[in-house]
Amino acid sequence: MILSVSRRTDIPNYYSDWFFNRIKEGYLYVRNPMNAHQISRIVLSPEVVDCIVFWTKNPQPMLDRLEELEPYPFYFQFTLTGYGSDIERHIPHKKKHMIPIFQELSQSIGSERVIWRYDPILFTDRYTSAYHLKAFGQIADALQGYTSKCVISFVDSYAKNAKSMAAISPYMLSDGELAAFAGELARIAGENGIQVVSCAEKIDLSACGIAHNCCIDRELIERITGCTIQAGKDKNQRKECGCVESIEVGTYDTCRNGCLYCYANNSRERVLRTCSLYDAASPILCGRITEEDRITERKVKSCKSLPCQ
Repeated sequence: MILSVSRRTDIPNYYSDWFFNRIKEGYLYVRNPMNAHQISRIVLSPEVVDCIVFWTKNPQPMLDRLEELEPYPFYFQFTLTGYGSDIERHIPHKKKHMIPIFQELSQSIGSERVIWRYDPILFTDRYTSAYHLKAFGQIADALQGYTSKCVISFVDSYAKNAKSMAAISPYMLSDGELAAFAGELARIAGENGIQVVSCAEKIDLSACGIAHNCCIDRELIERITGCTIQAGKDKNQRKECGCVESIEVGTYDTCRNGCLYCYANNSRERVLRTCSLYDAASPILCGRITEEDRITERKVKSCKSLPCQ
C-alpha cells in the first residue's frame, strides 16, 4: 500500500511527533470522515508500506529525524508559492526560511524525491499573472538543481473555502490567457531544469509543454523502490486526477497553516476545537476513541510485484 500523509492536513509541519510515534508503534487509526464512528486500524509494517507520500508547506520539524524513515521509501510534495501572509497566514517567509528548508531537504534525500508544488494558483488585483510569473521565476531560480518537477493547479471553489475566497475577489483568465500564462511558467521552469506538470486540471496544457501529473506517482515510486507497483487509479479522487490508489491517514479540520483557499477546514473555530484534542501518543490524530466507535482492521498488502531490482 501507499500512504498519503496527507491531503487533509499538514502532518510534517504540525504532527510529525505523532507520525513518528505511529511508525514506532507499527499502526495508526483513521476515522472515516463520512461515518464518524467508523475507525480503521492501519498496519505500518515496512513489509506492506510500499511508499509514503508526504504533503507539506513546511517539513522543517522532520528534517532532523529523517533517518527514522529509513525502512520506508518516501518522497515529499512541498508547496512553495509566492503568496504573502494575507493568503497563507501561518507560513514563514518564503525567501528567508522556506527556500532554504526546501534546499536542505533536497540535499538530504535527493532532488527527485522533493516535488515542488506551485499551487493552487489564484488571480486577484494583487496576485496578477505578472506577479505570479515574477514570483515563480525567483523561486525556480533558487530551486535549480534542488528539484526536477513542479506541479501547478488553478484554484477550485469548494463549500469550505467559498466565504474566504469571496473576500479576496479572485478572477479567472480566459482559456487563451491561461494557456499563455502556463506556457511562460513552463519556459521559466525549463530554463532552470524543472519540468512543469498540472494537477487534476480539466484544461489541456500539452501544447504549452505541460502534461497531466500523478501526485501519487506510480513511475516515481517504481524508480524509488526498484519494483513494479500494481495499483489502479484512485477512485476516491476527481476524474481528472491521475494518482494511483493510496490510503489517506490525515484528519480534516486540523491544518493550522491558515490558507484562505483551503478545502480541508470548515472554519478557524472548528480547527481550534479539533486541534485541542491532539495527543502525540494517541493512535488517532486529533481525536478521542469513544464507546460508540467501531474499530476494524483494514486489510492491506504490498503493491510491489516481485522480484524487485
